Amino acid sequence: MTSAANGPASGARAAHPDHLGHVIFITAAAAMGGFLFGYDSSVINGAVEAIRDRYDVGSGTLAQVIAIALIGCAIGAATAGRIADRIGRIRCMQIASVLFAASAVGSALPFSLWDLALWRIIGGFAIGMASVIGPAYIAEVSPPAYRGRLGSFQQAAIVVGIAVSQLVNYAILQLADGDQRGDIMGLEAWQWMLGVEVVPAVLYGLLSFAIPESPRFLISVGKKERARQILEEVEGKGVDLDARVAEIETAMHREHKSSFRDLLGGRFGFLPIVWVGIGLSLFQQLVGINVAFYYSATLWQSVGINPTNSFFYSFTTSIINIIGTVIAMVLVDRVGRRPLVLIGSTGMAIALAVEAWAFSADLVDGKLPGTEGVVALIAAHTFVLFFALSWGVVVWVFLGEMFPNRIRAAALGVAASAQWIANWSITASFPSLADWNLSGTYMIYTGFALLSIPFVLKFVKETKGKTLEEMG
Repeated sequence: MTSAANGPASGARAAHPDHLGHVIFITAAAAMGGFLFGYDSSVINGAVEAIRDRYDVGSGTLAQVIAIALIGCAIGAATAGRIADRIGRIRCMQIASVLFAASAVGSALPFSLWDLALWRIIGGFAIGMASVIGPAYIAEVSPPAYRGRLGSFQQAAIVVGIAVSQLVNYAILQLADGDQRGDIMGLEAWQWMLGVEVVPAVLYGLLSFAIPESPRFLISVGKKERARQILEEVEGKGVDLDARVAEIETAMHREHKSSFRDLLGGRFGFLPIVWVGIGLSLFQQLVGINVAFYYSATLWQSVGINPTNSFFYSFTTSIINIIGTVIAMVLVDRVGRRPLVLIGSTGMAIALAVEAWAFSADLVDGKLPGTEGVVALIAAHTFVLFFALSWGVVVWVFLGEMFPNRIRAAALGVAASAQWIANWSITASFPSLADWNLSGTYMIYTGFALLSIPFVLKFVKETKGKTLEEMG
């Protein structure tokens, strides 16, 4: 079915959809899960100090409440692939939308701290599902020639979700006269910040009814005619649809519902390709990127910036995140995946080292000295820019396309679960590490950025331009 010289017999590599706008709509609708992923992950940034004050908790307990959602994320990511293989990608999206909505309402109206933590776990489960289903679905409905750009919609949606959450938090803070616990229509400001998420959650659920099921899932359950129709919609009439269905069937011939057992093999438990996916996920988080989105307001306040300005800097960081993501979307199919992550690792390492230097200065009247304060802000924004134009986008593209068909859903679930565990370790440890030594904490993140360079050079293969059926 495939030759080295000509590629797939169906002509899938050169496929161009007749209505690209329709494919973009499908991708954008699926990426709403990414929007909620970003929104839910970052919205807590605006409530951290209010939760600390309302429930009178220390840094350790506060960190666990903030980070506990990531336990739900890991569970959701680990199970989503199996669920998706049983009931389909679209049903998974609909379940996630319900969980997002329930978590938003519950988090806004908690009875106690443990109650808030429970709702955050439920929201985390939804984030974990969205982190797996979004890239897998988008990869499966995207023509190979556009897959990198369309795959980057997931990260674009995540960073837009982060930015919108910070903008909403800032607007609500203004309505409450700068007080996170200020009263707005009978609720405290931070409760509104968490509750507004119900709006995009409902929209995600509605959009899931407007997009088709993955053709690969349909073929796996014997619905070949419907799969042909969807392939024609997304890859165009110029593709030999019978040959295309046959290619997918051939690639799935030995495939059964992917499970954890399918990932085992090799000398170290998992198959080597699974370890590469896990490594990419770990490095994406261990550079400390989510400190910028979970704790940035608290971080800037800790070095003397007032609450209103700290919220503003959180928002500008999110805008830089969007700019970097757009750069990656433009370049990912032109320069390839590996060059982007190598550039990103180098830029992140330099920016993190500069932040570590700035935070090593002694505070004067509770503030960083003028030079160090400016340098810290510039370096923080530079770090986010290099992350966004590289690891932020490219890891999701890699995870959506690097695994063989027969293990894709399960392998993506394990890799995403590892990502959430790493995210939890960074999120839960940051307040205590910052109390110990803020500069030292950033040197640790610098070390991981440096280690990611030899990892990519040795273990990560380029996937640009290949069909999913060529991945093993």
